[in-house]
Amino acid sequence: MKATFILLILLFSLASFAEISVSEKNALIDLNKSTQGENWSNKWNLNSSVTTWYGVKIVNDKVVSIDLSDNNLTGNLPSSISDLKFLTSINLFKNNIYGVLPSTIGDLKSLEVLNVSFNKLTGSLPSEITDATSLKTIQLFMNGISGELPKSIDKLQHLETLSLYNNQFTGDIPTELYQIRALKNLELNSNKFTGSLSAAVANLTSLETLSLFDNNMKGQIPFDLEKLNNLKEMNISYNNFNGLVSKNLANKDILKLTMVNEYGVASALKIRSDRNSAIASDE
Repeated sequence: MKATFILLILLFSLASFAEISVSEKNALIDLNKSTQGENWSNKWNLNSSVTTWYGVKIVNDKVVSIDLSDNNLTGNLPSSISDLKFLTSINLFKNNIYGVLPSTIGDLKSLEVLNVSFNKLTGSLPSEITDATSLKTIQLFMNGISGELPKSIDKLQHLETLSLYNNQFTGDIPTELYQIRALKNLELNSNKFTGSLSAAVANLTSLETLSLFDNNMKGQIPFDLEKLNNLKEMNISYNNFNGLVSKNLANKDILKLTMVNEYGVASALKIRSDRNSAIASDE
């Protein structure tokens, strides 16, 4: 009995001092050093067990999530973040992270949530991000990211939220985006997107929120938007869309489809008075 008791104590002690892999620990240290960990609001004692480090969640000796939101991180994200290969969630909201989002983020095959919003990121969105095919949430709003959305974005078939508002994105919305059937929240407002809104938007049958407000998009607004039965909130005003719209479509938009012309003058699109729904008229 005594021997059994001692054995249990030893096993418990070993479990208590279990550590993550060296590569994961080094990746965390890289993150700490590259973002001035000595100035964080909640600091890490690098001489203590990783289990005591603020915002780090460990399950079965593997780092599965990091939450360092609003913690005064200042600096770049290291490429070695990909060594945290069991991560399912990264939350770095509201810090002072600058530079580019490392392309190695695409190596995180278990990652479901990426939130680096309200920082100072620049450069383009790396196409490699679409290799992280488990992603359900991408939140990069309130940064300075530029360039076009990667055409390979349709690889993210589990994506439910794409929140990129208040950046500097340009170009057309890639048609591949309309193939992500799981998408519920699409927030691309306050960027520099151009081109038209494709009728293929009707493929996004799970969509609940659509925000394209304050871009440079043009052309006829597709009547197919009326087919999105789960759509609860829409704001596509303050673009250069033109043409007639149905009453139902205008009522869905927060600003009643108010557009801006080439002279910067705002005016609402004309509503067809003879029909409530354009969809019904096509059937």
